[in-house]
Amino acid sequence: MNPKQKTKWSAIALPLTAILLLGACAGQSSADTSATTSSNGGTASADSGASTVSSNFLGSYKINDAEFGTEVTVTVDGDTRTMKTNALPDTETGEFPNSGNPNTISSQSLTYSYPIDPNYVGNATEVRTTGVAINGVKFEPGTAESVTCASGETYRVEGLQDTYNLGMDFNNAHVQPTGEYHYHGVSDLMVDVFESDEDLVHVGFAADGFLMYYSKSGAYKPGYTLSTQERTGTDCTGSGALRSSSVDIEGTTPDGTYTSDWVFDEASGSLDRCNGTTVNGEYAYLITESYPFVGRCLNGEVSEERVGPPPGR
Repeated sequence: MNPKQKTKWSAIALPLTAILLLGACAGQSSADTSATTSSNGGTASADSGASTVSSNFLGSYKINDAEFGTEVTVTVDGDTRTMKTNALPDTETGEFPNSGNPNTISSQSLTYSYPIDPNYVGNATEVRTTGVAINGVKFEPGTAESVTCASGETYRVEGLQDTYNLGMDFNNAHVQPTGEYHYHGVSDLMVDVFESDEDLVHVGFAADGFLMYYSKSGAYKPGYTLSTQERTGTDCTGSGALRSSSVDIEGTTPDGTYTSDWVFDEASGSLDRCNGTTVNGEYAYLITESYPFVGRCLNGEVSEERVGPPPGR
């Protein structure tokens, strides 16, 4: 856990406290949900250790935090949940700009819409923006940085790795050129703000309509392992923030620096390809401490939008 002071959530109007079976309440982002479709989404199942999950955020709510400038308004109307957010988190952040990220956090004006009753289809649709946290900050685990080789290979750089400095702060987050702050993984401070007595803490809404949770016990294990095959590629250079840098790829060992270092093995974990699972008969996604941290695909219905990497830094 980060040693910085935790700030408990205390700025909600119109709360709806509910005890429910883990399930459908999130959705599809009109602010930037890019999607392509692949197969073999898979369905994992696990025992949450409890039959119910608590959440104060299933109905309409507001977060207005004067200390951090957070402004979030969520309205539930009919079969849609609409979130309007300035994308400023309700916790401390690291210092920006910094040596790995030249951008300054700034207020945004974003609107997300989520179906109340998501439809599981199991297509493992690849997305750029997996979802958005309760506090209005998006989960976008991919990066704009990559390494391209003259021999034809391209390696997408992971946000959370030790080779390249992408300016991540203690929330596993950084800032895009637009000024938008976003999460690449678990923010301990954010989890602390929204924690409950149960193991599963409701932390966000996925872009297909299912809820996103964090397990305090780490009971849910992702099904990804590092590839055992050496990387291939000659005359390789970086793009984005790594542009013009010569990178040695040929014969190197996968260590998690690049997305393709990871392979999915259904037998190695309790979560499916999209970091999801069925708990108490309902599907949901987990944010985890190990890769993929935040799922890179969704198993519910999601709209097809512009495909591509996140904006550069």
